[in-house]
Amino acid sequence: MLAQGIPAEDDLDAPLCSICSSLNLHTILHDGVPEEHAVPLGRLTDILDKSDQCGLCNIIAIIIRSAWSLDKQPGIDIVGITCALHARECGYPRIPDYSPVLRDICHRLYVQTSHKPQGVMAAMIAAQSNLLLDIQLLAEDASKVGRTEELHGRRVGQNVDIALLKKWIHICESEHGERCETVWWRGAEEILPKNVRVVDVTRMAVVPAPSSCRFVALSYLWGGMGKEYWTTRANIKQRRAQGSLDVSVLPETILDTIQLVRQLGERYLWVDALCIVQDDPKDKSVQIGAMELIYSSSVFTIFATGGTSARDPLPGIRPGTRDPKQQITKIQGLHLAVPLVPPCEATASSAWNTRGWTYQELMLSRRRIFIAAHHMHFECGEDVWSEDVVAERINLPWNSHPLMRSGSGGFMFADAPPPWMRSEYMRHYMSTIRKYTQRMLTVESDIVNAITALINAMTKGYNLAGGDPGKAFRFGMPLVDLELALVWQPTPNASCVRRVPGDRNMTPWQSWSWAAWRGAVQYSEVNLFVDWHNGGFSPCIIQSLVEEWHIVDDDGQLVREDVRRTGRITESIEEANSSPYVIPKGDIDAYTLITENAPMRPGTLVFRTRSARFNITKADDVVGSNPEANYATYSILSNIPRPSTLVGRVILPCSTHSPTSSEFIVLSRADEVEGLYDEDTLGNRYPGCMLYVMAVQEMQNEQRMERVGVGVIFERAWPNMTAEKVVLLG
Repeated sequence: MLAQGIPAEDDLDAPLCSICSSLNLHTILHDGVPEEHAVPLGRLTDILDKSDQCGLCNIIAIIIRSAWSLDKQPGIDIVGITCALHARECGYPRIPDYSPVLRDICHRLYVQTSHKPQGVMAAMIAAQSNLLLDIQLLAEDASKVGRTEELHGRRVGQNVDIALLKKWIHICESEHGERCETVWWRGAEEILPKNVRVVDVTRMAVVPAPSSCRFVALSYLWGGMGKEYWTTRANIKQRRAQGSLDVSVLPETILDTIQLVRQLGERYLWVDALCIVQDDPKDKSVQIGAMELIYSSSVFTIFATGGTSARDPLPGIRPGTRDPKQQITKIQGLHLAVPLVPPCEATASSAWNTRGWTYQELMLSRRRIFIAAHHMHFECGEDVWSEDVVAERINLPWNSHPLMRSGSGGFMFADAPPPWMRSEYMRHYMSTIRKYTQRMLTVESDIVNAITALINAMTKGYNLAGGDPGKAFRFGMPLVDLELALVWQPTPNASCVRRVPGDRNMTPWQSWSWAAWRGAVQYSEVNLFVDWHNGGFSPCIIQSLVEEWHIVDDDGQLVREDVRRTGRITESIEEANSSPYVIPKGDIDAYTLITENAPMRPGTLVFRTRSARFNITKADDVVGSNPEANYATYSILSNIPRPSTLVGRVILPCSTHSPTSSEFIVLSRADEVEGLYDEDTLGNRYPGCMLYVMAVQEMQNEQRMERVGVGVIFERAWPNMTAEKVVLLG
C-alpha cells in the first residue's frame, strides 16, 4: 500500500517532488545512465520525509527501509547519507557474437547511496538480501521506452499462475537436457525400491510406486500435526483402495499440493506422512534409506516455504490465500515496481528453512518449485525464475539475468565435480554439517536420519568405502577421513547438552561425533582459537599421528577402520624441531580389551595415542569472545620451562571451572598461526608445529573416556616421556 497522499490506483500518475520531476525516466530507461554519472537525488533523510508526497521518493523509501531494516532498527544513523540514481543493463543473452546494442535489452533503475550505516551490510548478507537497491519497469510498459518484455517486471496476482508454472517446467524439460534430468552421484539404472509408495491424486489412494513412474515430491513442515492424517499399520490396507484417502483429515498444505499436482497434469505425489507407515519402525528405516532416490528421482519437488505448519494453505493455490504485497507506482506514464524479495531471501527467512529434515530435501531435488508467502519461484540446475520478473526465455536464452544468482542454492553440485575435487569431498561435507546443524529437529534422535539421504548421495558420488554408506559413515561421521572429521567445534551459543537416543534399543550417541551434541557445530581453521570471527571453514591435518583406528560394532566386535592417513613428517619439520612428537606403535589386542572392559559398548572408538595433563584457564585475549556464550576459548598452560607458560588453546564449555586441569590426548598434526602459544618463551613457529588434541574425561562408572573439547598444543611443549595409552572413546 502506498504512503498517504500518493494515489492508491496505479493507473494514475503519482505526484513528484521538484528533484524527481526533473528526471526523464523514459530517456534514462532507454539509454541507461552509467554508475559514474548517476543523477543526484539528495539526502536520504529528505527522501524519507518526502515519501508521502512524491511517488519516486516513496519507492526509494520502501526499498531502503526494507533492505536496511530501518523500521526494525530505528537507531541506525542515516544522517549524511546521500542518494543517486543510475540505470544499467540487467542481463545479457547467450549468443556468441552479441553486441552492446543486443546486451541492452532491459535497463533497471538502481539507487546508490554514498555509504551504508555500520552493520547494515553484514545484516543484509546474513539475511541473503539483494544487495542492490533496484527498481524495475513492468513489462507492460517496456515498449514505451523502446524495449521488449524480456527481463522487465511482471504483475503478481492473488493466485499462482499455473500456466506460467507449466511453461517453466516445459522449458526446463525440453531445453536443459541431462543437466536437469539426471543426478551425477548415482547411475541412471538405480530405481525406486518396490516398497516405496506414492499418492495417486487421481484415484485418491496410497499405492506402490509404479515402475519408473513420474512423480512429484513435497517438502513441508509438519508443525506438530500428524496422527490424525498419518498412514499407519491400521489404515495402510484401507488407503490402497480408490477414494480411500479421506480429504477431511488432510491438512491444508497437503490438500493444496494435491490440487496443484492435478492442475499441473501430474498423477503421483510423494508425501512422507502419507507414504511412510509412521508407526512401523522397519518401514520407516527402509523409506529413510530410500529418500536419496526419492528426492533425486522426483520430476520436481514442491517446497511449501510460505507456512509454519501443515495446517497452513499453500499460498495462491486457492483464492484468498495469498497477498503478493507488490508495490507498483505509475510515474511519468511508466509502471515502476519494487522487486519482490529474491528467492534466496524468501527461503532464508522462512520457518521451513529452520527445520532439519528439509535441508537434504533441498540439496537433492533436481527441480524446485517454491511456494512462498507472497510469490512463487522455480529453480533447476540451469536457471532461476520468479513470478515477478519475465526471466524465462522468450526470444533469446540468457547468460545472465537478475534472478540467476539469487536462487536458494544448496545443490550437491548440478554437475559432477571435476576429478581434482573428488578427493576433497570433505570440504563439501564440512560445509553441509555446518549448515545442517544450525537447523532444528522436533525429535532430537532424528539427527542422523534427517541427513541420511545426503550422506548416501555423498557415499555414492565419491565412491566412499566402495559406495556402501554403512561402511563409509558412522554416527554421521565419515570414517575414511575420520581424523579430519574429529576436529569439529561447537558454535559459541551451542548447547552443552548431550543428545539422547529416542529408542532404548538405539546405540547411544558417541561423544566423538557432532551428532551426540545439541546445537550447531562448525569446522574451522586454527585461527578460531584466537579469533571467533575469523575461523574459516577448512581445518587442515598436516600429518596423521594415530596408526590404527578401531570401532566396536553392534555385535561387540572390534573392527579396524580404513582411515586415510595424511602426510608424513617433512624434513623442514624435523629440522625445526629438536624433539618431534613420537607416534605410538603397536597392534591393539582386542581380546585383552574385551576381557578388561566386558562388554565392549558398540560405537566406542578405540585407538593408541599419548596422553598428558595440562592446566587450563579461560582466555581473556580472544577476539570476538562473548561472555554470555555457552563455549569459550581456554588457554592451555605448562609449568615448563616456567610457570603458566601458554602452550596451546582449547574450546570448552563455559561451565568449565577456571583455573583447573584437564587430560589431553593427541589426534593429529595441525597447521599454525600467531597467538596459539608463547613464542617468546618456546621459540618460533614452524610448519606443522601444532598438535590437534582432545580434552577428555572419564565417563561415569566406566573405563571409557568422553570428549570435552578439541584444541591445539605446541609440539615442543608436549612431554614425549608420557606413556602410550589405548583410548576407549565413547
